[in-house]
Amino acid sequence: MICVSIADVTVDEACNIIKNNELSEVRLDKINFNESDLKKIFSSGKTLATYRPVESIDNGKRLDVLIKAIKSGASYVDVEVENNDSFKSAIKEAVAGTDCKVIISYHDYSKTPVIRELEQILAWCFESGADIAKIACQAENTGDAARLLSLYSMEKPVISIGMGDAGKITRIAATMLGAPFTYASIDAEKKTAPGQIDVQSLKNIIALIRNS
Repeated sequence: MICVSIADVTVDEACNIIKNNELSEVRLDKINFNESDLKKIFSSGKTLATYRPVESIDNGKRLDVLIKAIKSGASYVDVEVENNDSFKSAIKEAVAGTDCKVIISYHDYSKTPVIRELEQILAWCFESGADIAKIACQAENTGDAARLLSLYSMEKPVISIGMGDAGKITRIAATMLGAPFTYASIDAEKKTAPGQIDVQSLKNIIALIRNS
């Protein structure tokens, strides 16, 4: 499954994208919305609610919006592993009794840690209550990409992605190695992470590999 990351669009455009894709990540930190829009957005189709830390928004506000997204029908919610325990506990409480799954995520925009550290981060994500652990790190070479892909051998619900050009292979290989889904951009102009591939190109590549 491919998850299309939505950013820098209007609420109506976001809803249209959601309706036309199997799964869509709504980057609430990159969309102008009112809280009254949340029901409209998260009832449009299968969605992942993500609200990355923003300097102008406090964590209490982010938490409140994410909980409202869950109650509005989000299928997944993404929470950074660095958030404090009370933040993560509140999210776990909010998803109780719903079908929403919690993704606990870790991002390193400068490097890919050594394998032992990656394994420790993975354990931290699951100890924090993850249904799915997501690790995204800057990949500078094939060694970095290989370390990230090796996490799939642990046979846990993991999404392990390399950012940057060297990490593109991890985005293509993810679902073939057991990831619940991989991420893609709407188009070449609206990437939400370095090295992200647009959804149509990614579909074409995966189809070519699977049908060859």
